[in-house]
Amino acid sequence: MPGRLYLVGGTTMVYEGFRLQTLDFVISFEVADEDHSAFIAAVRDLKEQLSLNIEEASPAEFIPLPSGHHERSQFLGRYGQLEVFHFDLYSTALSKIERGTESDFDDVLTLLDSGRLELSLLGEYFDEIMPRYAELIYNGFWFSPEREMLQALIDKSQECVEGTVRVKLYKG
Repeated sequence: MPGRLYLVGGTTMVYEGFRLQTLDFVISFEVADEDHSAFIAAVRDLKEQLSLNIEEASPAEFIPLPSGHHERSQFLGRYGQLEVFHFDLYSTALSKIERGTESDFDDVLTLLDSGRLELSLLGEYFDEIMPRYAELIYNGFWFSPEREMLQALIDKSQECVEGTVRVKLYKG
């Protein structure tokens, strides 16, 4: 069955040798609707044969994906009709920042230190998804899951920021 399989999060970190283990083998995939059931069955069989905890997840469940995420997904190989990729590392890093565990921050720092991510580009993609936050507030979606998700991302990104800001206001 033709399709695309994406390694996500800790799965990428283990595959690349940045970590020795991960709790879950996390994947995302794209297959034709008519192949979906067969693909899920194949994943279940693999899960049983290898005694793996395989989960389906995507950074899109945590953040709005920045533009170009599909093109930035790194091709790893083709296995029969299945193409395997790393999910876009910038999207992955932003979702790890949003989740905000110590190991997530360590993963982002590792990706930056290894040169797999550039801090300036990570900042640009963060800035790209911020207008979506303003749009949600403007349209009154204060209690929407997407607004709360973006707020968590903002809060986590500002935890290490400290200092004093002074503002002078002038008439007119």
